[in-house]
Amino acid sequence: MTTLTSRRHGGRNARRELRAAAPSEDQRAIHPGMSGGQYKPLSQAEIERIHETALQALEEIGLADAPESGIAYMTGVGAILGDDGRLRFPRQVVEAALEKACKSITLYGRDPKYDLQLNGTRVHYGTAGAAVSMVDVAGRSYRDSTVQDLHDAARICEELDNIHFVQRPMVCRDIADNREMDLNTIYATCSGTKKHIGTSFTEPGFVDDALKMLHMIAGGEEAWRARPFLANTNCFVVPPMRFATESCEVMERCILGGMPVLLLSACMAGATAPSTIAGAVVQSTAECLAGLVYVNAVTPGHPAIFGTWPFGLDLRTGAMTGGSGEQALLSAACAQMHQFYGLPGGAPAGMTDAKLPDMQAGWEQMCSNVTSALAGVNMVYEAAGMHASLLGFCHESLILGDDLIGQAMRCLRGIEVDDTTLALDQIREVCIGGPGHYLGTGETLSRMQKDFVYPSLGDRTSPKEWDEKGKLDLIETATARKEEILSQRSKAAFDPELDNALRTAFNIHLPRQ
Repeated sequence: MTTLTSRRHGGRNARRELRAAAPSEDQRAIHPGMSGGQYKPLSQAEIERIHETALQALEEIGLADAPESGIAYMTGVGAILGDDGRLRFPRQVVEAALEKACKSITLYGRDPKYDLQLNGTRVHYGTAGAAVSMVDVAGRSYRDSTVQDLHDAARICEELDNIHFVQRPMVCRDIADNREMDLNTIYATCSGTKKHIGTSFTEPGFVDDALKMLHMIAGGEEAWRARPFLANTNCFVVPPMRFATESCEVMERCILGGMPVLLLSACMAGATAPSTIAGAVVQSTAECLAGLVYVNAVTPGHPAIFGTWPFGLDLRTGAMTGGSGEQALLSAACAQMHQFYGLPGGAPAGMTDAKLPDMQAGWEQMCSNVTSALAGVNMVYEAAGMHASLLGFCHESLILGDDLIGQAMRCLRGIEVDDTTLALDQIREVCIGGPGHYLGTGETLSRMQKDFVYPSLGDRTSPKEWDEKGKLDLIETATARKEEILSQRSKAAFDPELDNALRTAFNIHLPRQ
């Protein structure tokens, strides 16, 4: 009995020691860029029908409201401007753009360890959403989001292993001037994280100032163009089937400035797109194909993410349903269209319609985060922190989302079946003259980090242990983790000389850290 008890304690202690030690990168159970594609809600024949219908829509309906510069670019490669002012796209024009389009993109971080490779079915999770409010979990209320909130979100993302990129999750509502808001968004995010960043620009005239700031941060224009660490999130269309004139002008300037572009078509099924999942995917695909023609007319082969973002709608009330099963299907179907074209793509998942990080938030976030990854979405946007149908962002939910995404990524990794994992030799040794269990065996310990994902905040203690530790709930634990992160200096903070130069050149609203 003593020997058996000692063995059990020894195995438990060994497991605890191994768990406490951070695994090396090659020993981690999950990592950015793992491949999906296992989940295929559309058949090959259905994918091809969506493609053909999208081409027909572009050829017969086309898009309205392109800026004069865009008309010149697109008619220059064969698009046709009708008497009704709509640009139509013959099949051969779209096929030529697909031929020229960039098929593999590296999204750079300011630190090369955060570089993301976008191709095939490689999956990455990140933030997005441009919420206008912050969730106050203590007060169970909402308030306007600020530049400090944005900076803090970036700092938190820097510490979360399963958040791979940081697209602006909220707007700085405390900065009234749009130019200053755009520039402070870059400053706040870049000084908070060295991961790849995405942001938008309100007007075309603000892009040159933004590039000036980015050149300063990068160490010069040449260094920026070699490793552009920020992408333009560009809502280049106003669904259904109209170009967003000013956003298109922004996009042109970003392309010429060497900035990667997210071609974002964000329609609402039942409002600004057909109510059917297939119809919404057709329209979003058609709009993004038009955007692809546009980008490659400006600069052939420029890095552009095929951003089909159709959202669900509750047809009873008109409310967005970002946390629905329909949303999960929309994004998964979009992933299949990205792969059909061989293009790096992105889609939304992980947002919730719940107002707080509660059970509804958990089931809604996991549903679309898992299905989008299994479908092979390259860039899963809005994957953590987004509440109230994109109206609110929550720091605590962002931290909890890191745990949730870890489990989603473990589903993505799947099951390895080989001689080692089938474990016949282990079964033989344990059952014939062995201890009768696998706890503490060399094989179990050696694969403890490699095969299993352990939650950082999720509670797996017994009720007795939970009671003894003060009955903390997840929100309290996440709040403590947030305060711990924000009590430390940002790892991405600019050196004093650069910070002084940026503050001299631009009106930075964020206090010195």
